[in-house]
Amino acid sequence: MKPEEIEALFTRSDDSYAFARWGRAICPVVFGVDDATLGVVKGALEAVVTLAGHEMGDMDAELGSNLMMFFFSDWTELPDVKGMDRLVPDLAPLVARLQAADANQYRIFRFDDSGAIKACFVFLRMDEHLSAVPAHTLALSQITQSMVLWSDTAFQDRSPLAVNRDTTIMRPDIATLLRAAYDPVLPVVAHDPSHALRLSARIGLVQ
Repeated sequence: MKPEEIEALFTRSDDSYAFARWGRAICPVVFGVDDATLGVVKGALEAVVTLAGHEMGDMDAELGSNLMMFFFSDWTELPDVKGMDRLVPDLAPLVARLQAADANQYRIFRFDDSGAIKACFVFLRMDEHLSAVPAHTLALSQITQSMVLWSDTAFQDRSPLAVNRDTTIMRPDIATLLRAAYDPVLPVVAHDPSHALRLSARIGLVQ
C-alpha cells in the first residue's frame, strides 16, 4: 500500500489523523448468539488476533471482558440490559439516534491514559441485511474493524474483506497493514500523518 492510501485509512472526516491499537490482551465475550455462531465468532477473532501478532486472554484485570459483541433484533433492547448504561454514556439519546438513522451496527472504543485501546463494544442489530450475511463474514468484518482505530470513513467505499475461491477472507492489503500496525517497533498511538510513512516501511518488512 502507498503511504497516501494508508494515511487515508486513519484520517478522519474532520481531517485529523488518529491511530491506536490495543495496548492489552483482548478478552472477548459475545451475547445473543447460539453455540454454533459463538464458535464461528471466536474462531474469527483468534485468527485475526494471531495474524496481527497480538494476544488474547481470559480476563482483563480492569474490565473483565474488554471486547464485547452484542447481537440483537431491536435497539430498544439495549436500555433493558443490566449495566448497559454504565458501559455506554448517554445511552437513551444514542439509542434514539440509532433508531432514527435505521442503523444496524455501532462500535464504541475506550482508551487508556496513553491513548491505546483498552475496550471495544460492538452492537449489531440483526436486520434483514445483516441476517443475510454469513456468520463468518459478519464476524470477520466486525473484528477487523475492532483491531485498530480506523478512520470513520475508512471502509465506506470498499469492504476490508474479499472473496477468494468462494471463501471470505480479509483483504491481503488490510491483513498486511494490520500486521505492520502491531509491529512492536511502531507506536501504539499516533496522531501525526508521518505515521503512515512508517507503516508503509514496515509493510515491506512483514510481507
